[in-house]
Amino acid sequence: MSALRIATRGSLQARTQSEHIASALRSAHPGLEVELVFVDTMGDRRQDVPLHTIGGQGVFVKEVQSAVLDGRADLAVHSAKDLPSTPADGLHIAAFGERRDPRDVLVGRTLDELAPGATVATGSVRRRAQLSRLRPDLNFVELRGNIPTRLEKVPPSGAIVMAAAALEILGWTDRVAQHLDVDSMIPAVGQGCVAVECRVDDERTSAYLSDIDHAASRASVERERAFLSELGSGCSLPVGAFDDGASMAVYLASDDGARHHIERMTTSHGDQSELVRRARELARRARVAVGD
Repeated sequence: MSALRIATRGSLQARTQSEHIASALRSAHPGLEVELVFVDTMGDRRQDVPLHTIGGQGVFVKEVQSAVLDGRADLAVHSAKDLPSTPADGLHIAAFGERRDPRDVLVGRTLDELAPGATVATGSVRRRAQLSRLRPDLNFVELRGNIPTRLEKVPPSGAIVMAAAALEILGWTDRVAQHLDVDSMIPAVGQGCVAVECRVDDERTSAYLSDIDHAASRASVERERAFLSELGSGCSLPVGAFDDGASMAVYLASDDGARHHIERMTTSHGDQSELVRRARELARRARVAVGD
């Protein structure tokens, strides 16, 4: 039996996520050999500029996808929140890992502990917009780098914002000062979930991956991605969506942060295709609400 090759970024978080997928594949298919193929991405190379100025969503995935498309690897593992809502030609998401904690967290100080005008570091326009809504007095600065690097950049008497799942998978949740409730800080689409892609014509790899696909996580993230897709794959506005299997909350803000729109819909029952259609309707209403 030939080995399955997993394309992944080389960062500690990406490598650990990929090792978890490799372990799941080996457990589901005893004797299966799985190896990692490390790929350097534009997002990893360009640590000197904000993410939204070099393409935002997608800057951590394109080169990894290319490794699968050109045959260097059989599958690609991504943080689902990094994956554009428009599928890459020739690839499909064959599996979603079980979702981890979807929340954003503060490292350094809690929201209540931050003094007026305190500095918060984050590279996310979504996080800035929602925190500004909660605390208009805060001062924001850019934050880039891998997880260990970012943890070294907590501003004096300030905080950085990160995804809880990133610290959870590395076993570093002791660094968390505060978990931000999803009702007040709606996460990024797919946050906390891992997406696994393979070639659409690769039936062998698709079959292996179908055995580790987490159905509930897939259903929720697909509804979130439908909301994002309707906004447009190039949308750079502050946007979030989170579906917990019972309901989905969506967030969109205007580019200047002056207008915020939050809406919710029930997802605990109904046909998936109908729920996806309703998620797209939420996106259209959100665009009108923020005047985009």
